[in-house]
Order: sequence, then C-alpha cells, then structure tokens
Amino acid sequence: MKRTLIITGIVAVVIVIAMIVFGKLTSRKDTTSVYTEVKQGPFEITVTNSGDLEAEKSIDILGPEIQQSNSQGQRGGGGPGGMGGDRMRLQSFKITDIVPEGTIVNKGDYIAQLDRTDYDNTLKSALENLNTLQSNLEMAVLDTAVTLTNLRDAIKNQIITVEEADITLQQSKYEPPATIRQAEISLDKQQRALEQKVKNYQLRKAKALTDIKLKKRLLADGTTLVENLQTFLAQFTIKAPSQGMVIYKEEFNGSKRKTGSQVNPFDRVIATLPDMTSMISKTYVSEIEVNKIQKGQKVIMTIDAMPGKSWTGSVTNVANIGEVLENSDAKMFEVLIKVDGINTELRPAMTTYNKIIINSYENVVYIPTECVHAGTDGIAFVYKKNKTRQIVVLGEMNDKNTIVKQGLEPGTSLYLIAPEEASKFKLVGKDLVAELNR
Repeated sequence: MKRTLIITGIVAVVIVIAMIVFGKLTSRKDTTSVYTEVKQGPFEITVTNSGDLEAEKSIDILGPEIQQSNSQGQRGGGGPGGMGGDRMRLQSFKITDIVPEGTIVNKGDYIAQLDRTDYDNTLKSALENLNTLQSNLEMAVLDTAVTLTNLRDAIKNQIITVEEADITLQQSKYEPPATIRQAEISLDKQQRALEQKVKNYQLRKAKALTDIKLKKRLLADGTTLVENLQTFLAQFTIKAPSQGMVIYKEEFNGSKRKTGSQVNPFDRVIATLPDMTSMISKTYVSEIEVNKIQKGQKVIMTIDAMPGKSWTGSVTNVANIGEVLENSDAKMFEVLIKVDGINTELRPAMTTYNKIIINSYENVVYIPTECVHAGTDGIAFVYKKNKTRQIVVLGEMNDKNTIVKQGLEPGTSLYLIAPEEASKFKLVGKDLVAELNR
C-alpha cells in the first residue's frame, strides 16, 4: 500500500514538473513570437485585387438581322420586308441548341440553332401569296390576249364594212341625190364606228398593259419577300464566322445565353469568339486606391488554376467613373490590365490575382506596419527590444510593411505589439522630431 502511494506521489511530482517546464517553454515561445527584426532590401508599393480574364478583342456570333420594311412593303435593306417584316422585327429568337461553351471551332462550323417556327409560318404564307400573284399575272396576260384579239378582229371587220360603204357610195353617183346622200351618211357612220373601235382598242390595251405591269411588280415583290425570308431563315442555323473558342454571351444580370435563352433582336449576339492572342484582366479597385493607379504601371499576375506560374502585364485603362458592384457599398473603378505576350494557356473567365506595382525601391529599410505606434502628438515610434521607444521617420507603406527613412538600423529587434510595461520604456531619437516637422 505504501509502495503504491510512493509511486503515485512520484508520478504526480513528475507531472507537475512537466507542466512547469512546458509552461516555461510555451512562455518563451510566446515571448519570442512578439519580436521581429528590421529588414533591408527591395520594397514594392502595390495594389492587389482579383480580376477576370477576357480577350482584348473578340468576334461576335450574331443571330438573324431583321430590318424594317419601307412604306410600299418592299425589301428594306438586307432583311425581310413587306408581309410580316414589321411584325418579326419586334420578336425575339429562342436558342434551341448550342455547342458547349469552350468548344474550339473552325470557320463555317455549326454553332447554334434558333427556333424558326413562327417564321416558317410567315414563309408559308408568303409562298401561298406568291402562287396567287403568279396565277393572277397569268390570268391577266391570258385575258388581255383574248380581249385584244377580239377587239382587233372587230376593227378588221369594221374596216371591211367601211370599204363596202365606200363602194356603195361610188356606185350611187348615177342615182338620185337622195340615194347618194344616204350612201354618204352610211359611209360616215361606218368610218366613225371604225375610229371608235380603234380608240377603244388603244384604251383597253393601255389599261391591260398597266394591269399586267402592276401584277408583275406585285409578283416581283412577292418573289423578293420569299427570297428574303428564305435567306433570313437560313441564318437560324448559326455558323462560326472564324476560327476560335466559343464563349457564351453574358447577360446584364450575369447569366449566360444558352439553350432555351431568348435573343433580343436589338442585341443579336449568341456567343463570341475571343482572340486568344491578346488577353486582358478586368479588375476593380476602390475609390481609396484608384488615385494610385496610372496607365503603364507594371503588373504581376497569378492564377490559382496554374500554381507556381506568373505573368506580367501593364495597366492600359483606368475608369473615370466609379460604379457600385453587387454586394458592395463602396464605389469601385474598373481597371484593365493587358497581359504581355501571347499565352496559349490562358482562357477567358479565369480568375486572376493582379499585383499592380505603384512604386518600387531597390534597397530600403522597412518594418512590419503593426510595429509602428504613435502618441497623442502624432509622432511615430517603435518599441525596441532594448527597452527603448525609438522615434522614426517613415516613408511609403504597402499592405504589410512600412519604409523607415531614419531611426532604425537593419537587424534591430522590435516588438510587434506594444509591451506590457511600455510606459517604462525610455524615449530616444528626439533629434528626429525636427525632421518630422519639415
């Protein structure tokens, strides 16, 4: 029993000793972790934001174009005019099929199919109307031929009648005056009848030719409409205008046009073919940082999907007007960054992390920004490991560190956070106050 108690006591003592040792080790570790050293070397002032890759230039893959018809219902430009033209102009196009986004296509390859049901009905009506116009023209030509033939026969018969009346008059010159006069009246009557038949023939012919001309024009208009509709409907099968990678058109709400989407006739883009040889990253910076950004500044770019790789670029455009983005109350300004060179690995919509280099220094002294403190007078100082408070003259800062122009030497140990007995630390470097006031 005593032996058991002794062993238990020894174990307890060992545990207590271990806890004390562990506590000291932990304390030492914590104490060490609050220090840092003043460093010297290259220093960069940067603004870092994420962005999205997109092609600097791209070719739009467009749906059919409908142009307004003129007042006569004839062809208006390159689209279907006349029957159905104005009605179709206000309709949208539904995408019934489209190749997967990211598909590599050659010029002329299939891209998408649009729903042509409504327009097939319009074409059917136009074809039926064209057949009617063709029949009307043929009937008008036939009727004209028959009518004018009859009128010409009547004129020929009347000419014979006039000749007979003239012969009768000539044979009556030895007859009594009354008989001669009667023959003269008969000849005059037949001549006037001939003139009337000739005039009637000319009027009927002119009217028939005008009617035929009108029907020919209507037939030509109907033929043009059918041809336009057929050409128009052929555009419902969308083909690639050039070689490239298919990228779906993005709507104003952020969604993309795909199978089932409606294509507005005033925004006919189905998809785009980006020029992969020239890529840009579109990013946004806050209104606080935008004044630091200028055209021509160098950029270091990385992509999560390609760890270990980086690309260079430069700022090509900084927006003059800010905008409020989704889930953000602050004004953000669009910044465009052109990627240097041709990079076949990069693809549109990849997320980039862009480090815009505002300024760079080859060899300066710098410290973590959290080491810097300031009193009520606003004078900056740091806590040194030797129990002093060192006044410092600061320069520019980036997201982590701050340049120290005067007051510190490289390798000096500093507190990362204010020590517990900071008030006991001696203030040194008062000679730098004059430098701070300059």
